[in-house]
Amino acid sequence: MATKYIFVTGGVVSGIGKGITAAVLGCLLKARGIRVLNQKFDPYINIDPGLMSPTQHGEVFITDDGAETDLDIGHYERFTDTSLDCTSDITTGMIYRDILQRERDGAYNGTTVQVVPHVINEIKKHIYQPERKNQPDILIAEVGGTVGDMESLPYMEAIRQVSYEVGHENVLFIHVTLIPYLRSSGETKTKPTQHSVQKLLSLGIQPDILVCRSEQPLTDDTRRKIALYCNVDMDCVIQNIDVETVYHLPLALEAQNLAQTVCQKLNLPKAAERAADLDAWHSLTQRDRLATEPLRIGLVGKYLALHDAYLSVLESLRHAGITNGVKVDLKWVDAEELVDAKSAAAQLDDVSAILVPGGFGPRGMDGMIEAASYAIRSNKPYFGIGLGMQMAVAAFARSRAGLADAHSAEAEKPCTPLFVLPQPDANSDPCQSAILNTIQKPMRRGAYPCRIVPGTHLAEAYQQHEVLERHHHRWEFNMDYQELLCQAGLKLSGLSPDGRLVEAFEIENHPWFLGVLFHPEFKSRPIRPHPLFTAFLSAAQAWAARQLPLTAASQMEDKHHGHDL
Repeated sequence: MATKYIFVTGGVVSGIGKGITAAVLGCLLKARGIRVLNQKFDPYINIDPGLMSPTQHGEVFITDDGAETDLDIGHYERFTDTSLDCTSDITTGMIYRDILQRERDGAYNGTTVQVVPHVINEIKKHIYQPERKNQPDILIAEVGGTVGDMESLPYMEAIRQVSYEVGHENVLFIHVTLIPYLRSSGETKTKPTQHSVQKLLSLGIQPDILVCRSEQPLTDDTRRKIALYCNVDMDCVIQNIDVETVYHLPLALEAQNLAQTVCQKLNLPKAAERAADLDAWHSLTQRDRLATEPLRIGLVGKYLALHDAYLSVLESLRHAGITNGVKVDLKWVDAEELVDAKSAAAQLDDVSAILVPGGFGPRGMDGMIEAASYAIRSNKPYFGIGLGMQMAVAAFARSRAGLADAHSAEAEKPCTPLFVLPQPDANSDPCQSAILNTIQKPMRRGAYPCRIVPGTHLAEAYQQHEVLERHHHRWEFNMDYQELLCQAGLKLSGLSPDGRLVEAFEIENHPWFLGVLFHPEFKSRPIRPHPLFTAFLSAAQAWAARQLPLTAASQMEDKHHGHDL
């Protein structure tokens, strides 16, 4: 069948869950056998979020093809269990870049280039994408920002035109809005939603479904009022109240027949009647409720001002926690506060394992080295990702190989450079080919193969000989130091197929110490958690279990001492 379109907009305030709503809807439609594709339009002028501050924008989510995308793309992948690509995240910067390049190339034959029609047409081109190999049954496109924002106006006009061009029977508009709750009076207020819908109407868009974000359940009277003044059916006023975790939301929205209503309005009667296969989500939510045993994990990072900077890592820990039957109690540790061995021990003594995620730039590097050094001394489980892997190698080299100044060249100070920028070579193995970003530094982005060395923690976790994992880094392990470090007890457990690039390492005679240069968090799914995160939490559980007898003995000793006094 021809592709049908769902456009998700947001009103009143930002951050009310447009991305989650679009992702969950994709999940529910897929559960009915519908081929779904999610897409986002971001109104900012940056080409992509790759050079944006993590503390302002959150994490950069990497796809298999190496695209640096918005974190909502991660939500789409996790809920629909689908790998997306660069065509799923379009920015105003991309739109204008392509238009201006064509103008410079003379493609417009001297025509005056304007927002209408040229920018609008470019947006529609990204919606339709006739060159797409596998056209979905339904495209779910989220428009970033809030209705009324100046920068969003071209996207609103574009989706209005799409509805006109393909017929409204093939288009659905879902508006995510806020219903504030005033605790002082115990009232929910619908006026902000009414005003938001009026703004949409002024742009030529009538929403078909309203998803109302509220911390309190909506009464029938409230829903009836919203329906009346916003020109929608009452059963199309969907309440999205707080749930235990976002992974309970598919069942919550399914209980309100969101996907069934969508199918009916898009004239998909067979899909509307088909029972959704949500067994995996029922199992997930049940296990989530049973996962109550606390497990304290220390996350040592440098973007703590905005926890969304590590969103995929947090979600991966949550996925693994549900599988392992534990509730991860995360302790946030600022890497810059770990100035020496004493401060590292003070901050990390009460955790059962340490995770150091990725990042760029020299800030906080020395603190990450202190965290890894503490894990080596204490035999606590350690999981280093990206920069966390690099700093762990430096910590090992300093403590076990006699390289007191071991560091990454990225530290921008005199050192023994264990990680260096590779030399681009178009004729070499693809893993050595540089992808140049706008600041002209080589970067390995997207999915690359990793050959796993048997008999390692990596092999035990994956149960495979080779895996494909996503990368997002510039600096590579300096093979000049391979022999020295391996003689000291470093074990290279993951390599590129040609053996020229180090993908993962471990430390011999350590219960569980793993560093990976790739980013496994981008491939973890709630119903299919990443094996490295489940293995990491298993190691943390084992550590915690070993401490229980010691704790009990210590308490008994304190009790005896008290009696003696």
